[in-house]
Amino acid sequence: MTDRARHNEREGFLGSSADVPGRGAVPGRGELLEFLGLTPAAGAFVLFVVRPEVSEALVHTLATSTAGLVH
Repeated sequence: MTDRARHNEREGFLGSSADVPGRGAVPGRGELLEFLGLTPAAGAFVLFVVRPEVSEALVHTLATSTAGLVH
């Protein structure tokens, strides 16, 4: 006679692997990394909106440094 496989509680689990009990995940680490990643992006966006000349200076600096590499 064949043995039937036991159903595991995690089998129908639709969450991430970090939400599975027994995993060694650090809770809240994803939120911190997301915040640290979005902070510079939001700061750059605000800087480009408040001071449009910064974007012009950045493009000028990038163009002159690229031209310097070509010569």
